[in-house]
Amino acid sequence: MSTIKQFQVTFDCAEPQRVARFWCEVLGYVVTPPRGFASWEDFDLTRPAEDRGSWCACTDPSGVGPRLFFQRVPEGKVVKNRVHLDVRVGTGLVGAERLAALEAECTRLVALGAVRVRLLADEHDSCIVMQDIEGNEFCLD
Repeated sequence: MSTIKQFQVTFDCAEPQRVARFWCEVLGYVVTPPRGFASWEDFDLTRPAEDRGSWCACTDPSGVGPRLFFQRVPEGKVVKNRVHLDVRVGTGLVGAERLAALEAECTRLVALGAVRVRLLADEHDSCIVMQDIEGNEFCLD
């Protein structure tokens, strides 16, 4: 039996390059072109006109995090995601210090086009539910 140690997270979206750039800003990732090409634009030149701009990917420059892949789909987002990313900005922090870190990151991401949905907080934990620039849910945790 094999053990899988690598995976990528795939986003269905309307504008793959735009959404990829957003997540690069959120996570400190970089856009990575397909193998054999210097850029996604170079790759697009080999594709039929209707397929250009249909894909994009980004990776963690440290090599630790998973690759994120973005693919254009014709339909828009309709319902809540069944899977979402938790962006870990408050790890190890508690109480007011944790909430301050979450709020600071929320402010930064809203300036990039994210939407704050709601704060989930009790005496033990807190997170902020958000949406990316195409409405995909994620949490600041």
